Amino acid sequence: MFWRKKTKELQRKRLPVGISDFKEIIERNFYFVDKSLLIKEILDNGPKVLLLPRPRRFGKTLNLSMIKYFFEKHPEAEDHKHLFKDLQISNHPEIMNLQGKSPIIFLTFKDIKTPDWRQCFYGLRFQISQAYERHSYLLNSNTLSEHEKDDFLSIINKKENLELFSNSLANLSRLIFKYHKQKVLLLIDEYDTPIHAGYIYDYYDQIVAFMRTFLSGGLKDNTDLHFSVITGIMRVAKESIFSGLNNLAVRTIIDKQYSDKFGFTKQETEELVNFYTKSKDNTNNISMDEVQKWYNGYNFYETEIYNPWSILNFLSNESYAPYWVNTSSNDLIKQLVRSGNKYFRSDLHKLIEDIEIEKAINDNIVFPEIKKNYDTLWSFLLFSGYLTYSEKKLVSRYTFCKLKIPNEEVKYVFEEIILKWIEEGIDIGYYQEMLQSLTKGDIQEFESIFINSIINNISFFDPKGDQPELFYHALVLGMLISLNNTHQIKSNRESGYGRYDIMIIPRDKTDQPGIIIEFKKFDKTREKTIEDTLARALKQIEEKKYETELLDMGIKRIVKLAIVFKGKDALIKEI
Repeated sequence: MFWRKKTKELQRKRLPVGISDFKEIIERNFYFVDKSLLIKEILDNGPKVLLLPRPRRFGKTLNLSMIKYFFEKHPEAEDHKHLFKDLQISNHPEIMNLQGKSPIIFLTFKDIKTPDWRQCFYGLRFQISQAYERHSYLLNSNTLSEHEKDDFLSIINKKENLELFSNSLANLSRLIFKYHKQKVLLLIDEYDTPIHAGYIYDYYDQIVAFMRTFLSGGLKDNTDLHFSVITGIMRVAKESIFSGLNNLAVRTIIDKQYSDKFGFTKQETEELVNFYTKSKDNTNNISMDEVQKWYNGYNFYETEIYNPWSILNFLSNESYAPYWVNTSSNDLIKQLVRSGNKYFRSDLHKLIEDIEIEKAINDNIVFPEIKKNYDTLWSFLLFSGYLTYSEKKLVSRYTFCKLKIPNEEVKYVFEEIILKWIEEGIDIGYYQEMLQSLTKGDIQEFESIFINSIINNISFFDPKGDQPELFYHALVLGMLISLNNTHQIKSNRESGYGRYDIMIIPRDKTDQPGIIIEFKKFDKTREKTIEDTLARALKQIEEKKYETELLDMGIKRIVKLAIVFKGKDALIKEI
């Protein structure tokens, strides 16, 4: 009898896919991963302005919604104490005494991704107007002057007045304090979404100027502010947005505080999977190892974190797929990654090969500087969830992290971008034909296609230059993706007495060759002719005994190739 009752209780809960309103999840009995102790942690740590950057779809909106329902005091709102009665926060009576005691300003900018500044400003006006509308009871009070009421109505009616809206946050907090005689709690969700759009669509200066005035007015030296919690993907540089804001505390994914409050911990994920299995009466065994391979891999300080959006969608669809990466266009990531120089592409090779790279990390992001300083790009990829880290260390005043791709679904993004590079530069069918001839050991056919590709496409990654090493990077990245099912691709690894450029290892070692490729660029300061450089490359393969690794694997047929570039000329020779 007990088991049946328990089973029915489990079946009544559903997975809250795409639902980020805390009240709806609790009242409609959706499954809720309890993050309510976030409220206690915020109060215990006590910063006046707290910025919590986290990757998209990691529960930022839901957490802010929970905070709003916990604290909100509103003359026309219902009591929300019942929402928290079974949560962990209810075990802390000193915190529960604060429930429903603070006036709230809640703003969300998560959907403001428009292609021009005018539409962006309209979206900002709409959200600010909604916040004012939420406090329209002030208009019926005697605390506001006629002039204040006029400005209040102008914002509700979305009058196109940039100055009025730029100062609207400070004004609303002042008017709320004037009415309640209590300081305001300010919650802003995804503050940097319109800034990302501004960078992509070329109105970055306008949105930054607006946000600087808007946020500074509401946060800096605001005596009507109790405290504020702001979420976003990252911290946009202090000098650009949070100018002069000395009361700001930033806690990113590399900081200890709040490390388990966004995303699902390993224990929470296992409990959710077990619940799903029972409530669905699911007879299919779900491998936690496979779940981890696809959706885990994130390290928030020292906490193992799973992607919550992906976990919920995986359980809902009962299928492994790249759910998180398809929740946005990834336009900004594609733009930034594709603009990377040859050193960036070299590091990208390593990441695709599951090799960690160590980079300096800075949580102060200035978007226009990313293309000038590619170290900033690594920080962006880390904080936005496209990379994670395994180790962190301080060297002098700088933070260095060992970076890696967190899981299979994120690797899918990089592979998609790289394949797009290849398609834009070379006919993909032609490219596949080139790789097929190489892996079969048909070097004459490979040489013909390869040299023709160089002649026609040598600078397709860099229209300003004639750089054969860019074609080399494209070739290696394409191999890593296109041959993944049949071959293992390694680059710049040790074997014998040195480091080879590329090694192609067949997964079926019975009848396919192992391939070693050494690339050289003709250097007229070292050799007189391109043939001399080719001879040096061949000699290096032999003297360094690069075939040692393949021989140790039991691969008997080994193809050794030297490829030498001289502008758009190339020579290929097999030993």
